[in-house]
Amino acid sequence: MGLVEVSVLIPAAGEGQRLGLGPKAFLKVGGKTLLEWTLSAFQEAAEVLVALPPGVEPPRGLRAVFLEGGPTRQASVARLLKAASLPLVLVHDVARPFVSRALVERVLSATRAQGAAVPVLPLPDTLIRPEGEAYGEVVPREALRQVQTPQGFFTALLREAHAYAEKRALSATDDAQLVRALGYPVALVEGERAAFKITYPEDLLLAEALARVWSA
Repeated sequence: MGLVEVSVLIPAAGEGQRLGLGPKAFLKVGGKTLLEWTLSAFQEAAEVLVALPPGVEPPRGLRAVFLEGGPTRQASVARLLKAASLPLVLVHDVARPFVSRALVERVLSATRAQGAAVPVLPLPDTLIRPEGEAYGEVVPREALRQVQTPQGFFTALLREAHAYAEKRALSATDDAQLVRALGYPVALVEGERAAFKITYPEDLLLAEALARVWSA
């Protein structure tokens, strides 16, 4: 099987402040760094670009092109996007190390057909708006979805979205928001519980357990 003609963009320049254990890219789970786990999920991609924190020496022996990241996730993606050479891009958070081939294929298939696609999950928990320290109004969870990565886009579309955001001083926590700001629809595909984001110390415990049995 040949390489898939897609540029994978991995913004990994964050300092991991909520975890307090240094840059997330180099945290180890199951004997491998989060970056190594993430790269293994995209080994069939023709091009992989990674943004690292300024001043950090790129690790050796990994199949990726390393660039210096920006001060925000959005800025890092914009820098990676300028270096991308293929017509499709996948943007993926390094803090989501467990990505199956099936998930990548679903996102790619929808992206090829519609130009922009993201994986989502229904919310299992009850949601409320707190009233001070008291239980408040229940927010219907049936109409809400949790957004994951990888997110897929036509490269030209995402470049236009980032240029628009820069011109309008728009900031967003993911790239789909910027594409939607253009008025372009973003397709939804089925996400996976295993593709959770490592954010808090307890997430590392879950990741260690999953690493023991993980097979993409």
